[in-house]
Amino acid sequence: MGVCCPILRPWDRTQDRFLLNLPCLSDPVRRSSLLLKLALVVLHLVYIGFLFLFDAEFIEKAKRDPWYMSSYFLLFSATLLQYFVTSGSSPGYVIDAMRDVSETNAIYRNVPTTSIQPASRESRSFVINVEGESATTGARRTPTSWQKLVLDLYPPGTSVRNLTCSYCHVEQPPRAKHCHDCDRCVLQFDHHCLWLGTCIGQKNHCKFWWYIFEESALCVWTLIMYIDYMSNVAKPWWKNAIVILLLVILVISLVFVLLLLLFHSYLILTNQSTYELVRRRRIPYMRNIPERVHPFSRGIKKNLYNVCCGNHNLDSLPTAFEIEDRSRPYTCLDMLKCRCC
Repeated sequence: MGVCCPILRPWDRTQDRFLLNLPCLSDPVRRSSLLLKLALVVLHLVYIGFLFLFDAEFIEKAKRDPWYMSSYFLLFSATLLQYFVTSGSSPGYVIDAMRDVSETNAIYRNVPTTSIQPASRESRSFVINVEGESATTGARRTPTSWQKLVLDLYPPGTSVRNLTCSYCHVEQPPRAKHCHDCDRCVLQFDHHCLWLGTCIGQKNHCKFWWYIFEESALCVWTLIMYIDYMSNVAKPWWKNAIVILLLVILVISLVFVLLLLLFHSYLILTNQSTYELVRRRRIPYMRNIPERVHPFSRGIKKNLYNVCCGNHNLDSLPTAFEIEDRSRPYTCLDMLKCRCC
């Protein structure tokens, strides 16, 4: 029984050839990410373009108070710039941390450079072997510096096999998770943002917070201008219909962004991630920790410093004594001592 092959028309062959010549469009995941970014930028331009085209008083106000519109355009430009900076930033991949550790170890020991071998055909990740060690499974070899570092972050007696990612075959430190969209293990994995086209993790969580903060401020300012436009003069019905539609979309977006801002502010202050909060009972090393205990929190001030000032050290699991100490209920004396800080 023969196999039927689809016959490509000349237009289909030309389209496929065009997409293959553009790496950013040949991949369906990248193509959808670019379309989402384009849609977000167009949506921003539509809101400000409508006021320029249909609101005469808006242009007069811009001429009368140039500082007002200059501030708005500055916020508008900063928001879009922060969006592209965040979308192009690295969340912090385990493979990069492994490479940094192995290179540092090679410098201090004065050994040859590390060898990098593919992990599998399906994965684009790599296995890094220090000092030219073999990656053959089952071979007896001494622990590498990365393995020793990861094991020191877990309780004594933890097996390396339980920490190895089954997709990219690397030892995961606590709080790391494999992202199936990026096909990599991400340090302090929070979530994969479709609108940004990248993961949110250890290295770009602060950038992501600043983006949603600027987006919230821009939505509030735009909402004020649209309400002022609606209350000024009588307008044709079709203009009112467009303004009402834009206002509904803007209000929904503002509520969503404000809730996201409050949620991630809470996560940063308590040194948590969305994945840890939502899947707490499914993460092996967090199952036996009480709900009210934040195992990786070092106090509000240090949590803010670690996120905002670029302290990208790996977090170790707390000891039983630390968990018991953090489980104590707060007292008035703890409040005076700023225990939460």
